[in-house]
Amino acid sequence: MIEAFKLESYSFEKVSRRIKKYILIWCSEGKIEIEIDSSLFIVSSRSLITITSGQFHKFLNTSDAKGFILIFSYDFFCKDDKDIELIFQNGLFCHFDINEIIHIKNHSIVSEQLQLIEQELTEEPFQFLTSIHARIVLILVAINRSKIDNGDEIWKPDALFLKFLDKIRGRFLHNIPVKEYAQSLSTTEQKLNDLSKEHAGKTAQQIIHGLMISEAKRLFNYENLSVKEAAYSLGFSDPFYFSNFFKKHTGVSPLDYKNRQSI
Repeated sequence: MIEAFKLESYSFEKVSRRIKKYILIWCSEGKIEIEIDSSLFIVSSRSLITITSGQFHKFLNTSDAKGFILIFSYDFFCKDDKDIELIFQNGLFCHFDINEIIHIKNHSIVSEQLQLIEQELTEEPFQFLTSIHARIVLILVAINRSKIDNGDEIWKPDALFLKFLDKIRGRFLHNIPVKEYAQSLSTTEQKLNDLSKEHAGKTAQQIIHGLMISEAKRLFNYENLSVKEAAYSLGFSDPFYFSNFFKKHTGVSPLDYKNRQSI
């Protein structure tokens, strides 16, 4: 549900893994080298990076780093629509796997709140989970303010659109139509399409396909699935149809993609 620990006191295995939780990595001193979905990031002092639920990640070097790692589930933090909008505001935990290193100007707030969260988890005082939730809000606000100070534009997505993205990422099945997602969210296909175009410049179906391609690449890169295994995992009954689908969106066949990654 919620974890927090110091970087310097944790022994990291240098293997790729993913969890269905949200991860915030804070570097107060030194630097952290980490791979996220095949991309390398170097997080320096007074900076952080976030990892969205389901992304593969691997710590490569934390030997001279100090800081914290905060891990929490969607259900723990997202109590209402305001929480959902806050956690994804300005692309902080980006559903589209666009990770970024964020330098924090008011770094003392982030460090202090992470220390207090770790303390509350250890001591478990009265209503400690409520207190921790409030402290995460303070951290996210501080991060968003830093992003704006760093010149980023304000992006505040709609909670319904975010719930749609979360449902896609929770299943990654090709055979689920937009209509079924709309029904599960008590809305309409038209509303999902309108929100998708407003927030991502794409149709709802295009967003589903884009997120599925990202997942297919993970299955090839990290789980070493065959083309047939990846096709069935993503809900395709015909591997040949999956191959055409993958090539249409990437320009290369799944087999060619796998071979390029192994070079």
